[in-house]
Amino acid sequence: MSTSKGESGSSRGGYHHGELREALVAAGLSILEEGGDPSALGLREAARRAGVSAMAPYRHFPDKEALLAAVATVGFERLRAALEQADRGGGGQEAREALYAQGEAYVAFACAQPGLFRLMFAARSGGARPQALCEASAAAYAVLSDRVAALVPPTVAAEEALRSWALVHGIASLVIDGMVGDAVRTDSKAAAALAGRLLRLEPILG
Repeated sequence: MSTSKGESGSSRGGYHHGELREALVAAGLSILEEGGDPSALGLREAARRAGVSAMAPYRHFPDKEALLAAVATVGFERLRAALEQADRGGGGQEAREALYAQGEAYVAFACAQPGLFRLMFAARSGGARPQALCEASAAAYAVLSDRVAALVPPTVAAEEALRSWALVHGIASLVIDGMVGDAVRTDSKAAAALAGRLLRLEPILG
């Protein structure tokens, strides 16, 4: 395989095969962590941060959308890990408390990484999402749906899981959009505590 400069911009940054893709995704994550705006994430800036030519990313990503999908995939993997850790809760916590803990972790994740969170759930044009992104998203949702399934009858488990997701996602969106106060928006622990209180409220209607 040729390693000429014309074929591979990655050699300029000292990357071996496959490492450049990881470096570009890492650069994308860094952009979101610093700016919090998915619109700032592009192939050119990712290449600059990775120390490679502007054309090098095209060896792994045909366009900006492909890079965004790869970064979003990592986001869902991180979210799944956060939900799993919350669900374990040190082991042996009551099932409903484990579900509440997941909700708190979900909101805390969004508050700590708002740019990544927005990207993960951004509407996409141009057809179906990549398989890896779909699988990562489904795996994160499965942590929630499995916990719900342990709490309710099978006939209502799917809708209860959707309702639970809608509730915590709504809280997370309100928090990162500053609709419940800047003090909460900038403090993931405060956001998680707010979510915990809301999730534990007894319904007064119906």
